[in-house]
Parts: sequence; structure tokens; C-alpha cells
Amino acid sequence: MIRIKDLEKSFGDVKAVRGITLEVGRGELFCFLGPNGAGKTTTIKMLCGLLRPDAGSIRIGGIDLKNDPLAVREITGYIPDTPYLYDLLSITEFIEFTGDIYNIPRSELVREMEEFLTFFGLQGHRNRLIKDLSHGLRQRLVYASTLLQHPKVMFVDEPFVGLDPHSIRSIKDLLRRKVEGGMTIFLTTHILALAETLADRIGIISDGKLTAVGSLAEISKQARISGSLEDVFLGLTE
Repeated sequence: MIRIKDLEKSFGDVKAVRGITLEVGRGELFCFLGPNGAGKTTTIKMLCGLLRPDAGSIRIGGIDLKNDPLAVREITGYIPDTPYLYDLLSITEFIEFTGDIYNIPRSELVREMEEFLTFFGLQGHRNRLIKDLSHGLRQRLVYASTLLQHPKVMFVDEPFVGLDPHSIRSIKDLLRRKVEGGMTIFLTTHILALAETLADRIGIISDGKLTAVGSLAEISKQARISGSLEDVFLGLTE
């Protein structure tokens, strides 16, 4: 579903992404790991069409992102680490706004909104303004509105920021169900223990370069480091 070839991006003299080539299949949960400043968020923003690569190509669902960005956006969803929301809308109004953008029929929107509000524990807050919500509630709202779009590919930058343990468990279970249903998920996280239990495959980026890709056993073999994901990660990025 995701094919990246020789991807590069610089900001002035700083080379943020250096020739990344990678494929992520349909129905795969791929964790993209790296230290701060390694190039994770820059890569995700290029995959979402928010940044233009200096070189290389991106194909998502067989569509060339450069040639047809609108078609790619129709099949993708993006949850940033710090999402922007409209503070003076209520939860209900924001979800209705999202539904209108994606031309979701009103009857379908009402049904799915109720399901997502219940699942994410937002029913009791549905008429509150977004500006009055905690970070955790805002994050749950972003998940609800993104999944409302039924993306085939979802990019998630730090999916568990600001969430309590109960919410983290719910999101983990939800992501696994979506992957089992055929969705492709590409996410970054600094919580290595969660990545170890959640990911089908892992990619580790350091200084803009993809240093290892595969299951934990495969990247351990590539790095010649045995132990936990934390051991392998530190060995490859220190």
C-alpha cells in the first residue's frame, strides 16, 4: 500500500531524510522509530502530502502522490502529534463538519458518530466546546473524526500522547482491529514497549537514514544485537 523510493528532504543545510526506500503492505501495522530529530515526522508529512520531497517518489494505494495528491488524500487519514482543532466548535459540530468535508451521507454520519462517541467515551462531552476539552479528550476526538473517513491508510504521529492507560489500551485494540480489517497503519512512537507488542514490522531511522527494517527478530539479526526492542534501538541509534 505504501511504496517509498529514494526519498530525500533537506531544510537549508540540514539533511532531514536521506534516501529512504521502504514498502509497507496492505493490512500491516508498521512502527517507524527513531530519536528526536531523526526524520520521523518529516517522513510522515511527506507521505501525507504536507511536505514536498526534494527527491524520490511516493506511491500510496498504487497512486503517485506527486501526480494525484487529491486521490491519495481520499484514501488516507493523518493524526498528528499536536492536532489542530477548531476551538469554538462543539464535539458534535466538529464531527458533522468532518462528515460534510468528506461528503458522508447524513444518515450514515449520525449512526457512525454515535458509535464513535460511545467507543471513545465522548458521549457525555458531545456539546462541550473543543477549547474546554482536556488534551486526552481532544486526542480521542481526532481519532473519531479521522476514522469517520474510513481511510485505507492511516498515518499516526505519536498515537498515545496525553492518553491515560485505559485509553491507550482501547486505541491499541482498535488499531489492531482496523489492521485485521485490511487498513494499513504507519505510526511513530517513543514508547518502545508498545511498539514491540503492537507492530507487525518495525523501521528504525537515525540521522535521516533507515538503518533497519523487519520484525524484532529480523532487526536484531541485522544489528547483531540480542535482547529487547529497547536494546536494539539504543544500539542502532546511539
